[in-house]
Amino acid sequence: MRALLGVELPGYRPVDQDVWANDDGDMLSVHFFGLTPDLPAPLDDGPALRAALTRLTAQAGGGLIEASVKSLGGLPALKQILKLPLPGQPSGQAFIGSYTVPRATCSTVVKVQAPERGMTGMREAMVMAQVGHDNYFRPHPYAPEVQGGLPFHAADHAQWDQQFPDHPLTRVRRVLDALAEAVQVAPEFAALPPFTR
Repeated sequence: MRALLGVELPGYRPVDQDVWANDDGDMLSVHFFGLTPDLPAPLDDGPALRAALTRLTAQAGGGLIEASVKSLGGLPALKQILKLPLPGQPSGQAFIGSYTVPRATCSTVVKVQAPERGMTGMREAMVMAQVGHDNYFRPHPYAPEVQGGLPFHAADHAQWDQQFPDHPLTRVRRVLDALAEAVQVAPEFAALPPFTR
């Protein structure tokens, strides 16, 4: 089923069906899942949803940066930004931003992935120098008890994006903002029964 329209963005070229890439090596993709969505809580229970997603991301070795429910093409969507270690690399992270649009028996996801390349950790080091070590690492705001995975810290906050316009996390946020403006939902997908949990 073609669920989302208008996903193609300037600077991204098609590399496969429903997959686009840009010159930074960032990948944009759309995925349809013909299964009942496995979201860990209802969309209208923000605290439970964000806490559960924080735990799941930490268990997978990553870190949840942001999660919220936004409108995408007029339907409620789960917006997430997370970070994962680069596979097979001693350092560096990949940043992943997504919108999950759940319906009762299926869902569609639009996702952008941006890996760190070259020298890694510059944003983190420069932010730590500005805020100090004691103010850098923080308990996760969605689930303060969570341990493991990648730590929650000050450098992941959107307030630093302007200072680091080419950082992959900044690029992910920019793409998610552009998608929120560009994406339309196919009428047949919008007409499906809504997701409930």
